[in-house]
Amino acid sequence: MTILLSDPRVHAVPVRENGDQLVRLAAGFGPARALVRSGLAECLETAAAQLPPGVALRVVEGHRTASDQQAIIATYTAELRAARPGIPAAELARLTSRFVAPLEVAPHVAGGAVDLTLVDATGAELDLGTAIDATPEASQGRCFTAATGIGAEARAHRDLLARVLGAAGLVNYPTEWWHWSYGDRYWALTTGAPAALYGPVDLAVAA
Repeated sequence: MTILLSDPRVHAVPVRENGDQLVRLAAGFGPARALVRSGLAECLETAAAQLPPGVALRVVEGHRTASDQQAIIATYTAELRAARPGIPAAELARLTSRFVAPLEVAPHVAGGAVDLTLVDATGAELDLGTAIDATPEASQGRCFTAATGIGAEARAHRDLLARVLGAAGLVNYPTEWWHWSYGDRYWALTTGAPAALYGPVDLAVAA
């Protein structure tokens, strides 16, 4: 059963901040030059080295400010409420968390998450079945990592992501094939770590 970021078990994970700084990813991870915690950057370097020749990771987003996170929550919550008039608040929060994390546990706000894809040697994105940030509604659930209804090539590419990123210590949020994290509360719960390494971080500490 999928554990969502709204689950009380995620909120219950303690944070023992280890002080890893925000650093900017190398240009090889794409033009976004995303900010991530240094520990996550090291994991991504490890994963990238395990990809076959001619394939690379492209990170499109890393650290997100609290205000940006809240704006995404507000927009998606409004879309769900409009589509489901009268939806109970608890169910609305649960459905929202399939696509965007509650602010207090958000892996991106902690600098511990990336949204990424695979590209070929020319920089063209490979087929992963949906666009990054496709909502469950827009993609008819194909954004879920284990979704059926995607082609064999897309499945192979998702499996490749899972192999290299999982081996490097990252965990996937199963409702979003592109979202992988390290050191945050969701990572701690998924891996059985006693505490998260990263809590919310301010851009002022960026390298």
